Amino acid sequence: MSPLALAFVGDAVLELLVRQRLVETTRLPPGKLHSTATHYVSAHAQHLELALVEPLLTEEEQAVLRRGKNASKASVAKHATPQEYRASTGFECLLGWLHLKGRDDRVQELFEVLWNGYDPHQ
Repeated sequence: MSPLALAFVGDAVLELLVRQRLVETTRLPPGKLHSTATHYVSAHAQHLELALVEPLLTEEEQAVLRRGKNASKASVAKHATPQEYRASTGFECLLGWLHLKGRDDRVQELFEVLWNGYDPHQ
């Protein structure tokens, strides 16, 4: 499967995890939920979140991450540097790959690390 297809799935996986956690832990109205979620799922945020989980990755996970980072893209997000965009695509690729392999336990483990370690106000 292409790294960009895996990133497509991984983007949805991360978005769902963040939304679920926000609904479980806050009492924000829908508009605030969305704006808060964007602080966790933007390319900039994913770049910083990846730095938290990257030291925990297995060799196989690192290889999938590299494939995602190196995937060719036609465009770059307007609010992210090329480095942030490549890192976020790699991270999404990894999450998509883990999810499709049925490794949602590992996805949850990595998500807990980023949720507990990431400051969305950085």
